[in-house]
Amino acid sequence: MNLDGVNEEARPPVLRRGWTTGACATAAARAAYEALLTHTFPDPVAITLPGGERPEFALALEEQGTDFARAGIIKDAGDDPDVTHGALIVATVRHGAQGAGVVFRAGEGVGMVTRPGLPVEPGEPAINPVPRAMIRSAVAQAASVLGASGDVEVEISIPGGEKLALRTLNGRLGIIGGLSILGTTGIVVPYSCAAWIHTIHRGIDVARACGLDHVAGATGATSEAAIRALHGLSEVALIDMGDFVGGMLKYLRRHLVPKVTIAGGFAKMTKLGQGLLDLHSRRGAVDSDWLAERVLEAGGDVALSETIKRANSAMEVLGLCRAAGVDIGLAVAEAAFATSAKALGGANIALEIAIFDRQGALVARTPFRAVHS
Repeated sequence: MNLDGVNEEARPPVLRRGWTTGACATAAARAAYEALLTHTFPDPVAITLPGGERPEFALALEEQGTDFARAGIIKDAGDDPDVTHGALIVATVRHGAQGAGVVFRAGEGVGMVTRPGLPVEPGEPAINPVPRAMIRSAVAQAASVLGASGDVEVEISIPGGEKLALRTLNGRLGIIGGLSILGTTGIVVPYSCAAWIHTIHRGIDVARACGLDHVAGATGATSEAAIRALHGLSEVALIDMGDFVGGMLKYLRRHLVPKVTIAGGFAKMTKLGQGLLDLHSRRGAVDSDWLAERVLEAGGDVALSETIKRANSAMEVLGLCRAAGVDIGLAVAEAAFATSAKALGGANIALEIAIFDRQGALVARTPFRAVHS
């Protein structure tokens, strides 16, 4: 395709990548450790990411005392709508006991792990394994260059992090008092939704570690509240899967929970029934022709089916079918069950689909059934 003469404004924008909290914490720790040893802060400070990239970070905070050095970096998440974008990530480094290596501490705004099932043990700061490895590597590199032992205490803090954490699912995961230090590559890819899917996986891990035999993934707050009330589930059993039903089901395929419920509104479950595993609007729309076929299967007449094809929304379809006494909800639920069962890949799991309306009333529900061959 020849792009000569194409209007630049018509081209889709290139979204800017950013840095994870783990990368920022690593850079801050490297700068603080060098300052602890030399009384001079490197600015900008360079670190090595797991993929080999060597970005540089400008310091937003430099502070020294008799037994510590502290550096801070403003997190730039690029064009991703990250809750921690613009937050100050601070590392305070002190000399540690001989032979102790790097010991991690949680400062202001960084949470503590209180439940099993997460990559970090209960009682530890919520600094994930890859950021820990990055910080250890950065400390070791500086120690090698400067002839030091590398035995240090590294305290990571995020001023205001406890308030920011209220906008995350940390509390549900048992991370108390602040945010987590995350990242596997050090790079934030805009709108990759990796953080959300990561949280889904950790929610399943926590539920398994707590010995739960039933988890429920919901597409939104209304369906979550409804399915919790229906089954009397604890908060730990609730997985905020949003649109990422595929991300939840594929993880469950390898990390079994005996009973699984998928809950959502009629429109989202229609998309699932159509075969979509990402239910976001940009991934696909409700197919009125598909719904019209389900109406015929559910006993509706041709006239109703043709009307369904011209409907403006999934909720209009539901209203028309209710008025005609056609149980379109159960037809959609069964189709959603088939899609979900396929995604579970024969796992030894009993699956249920539950559909709710916008007021949280139950529209349709399949019985729990095994999905394994």
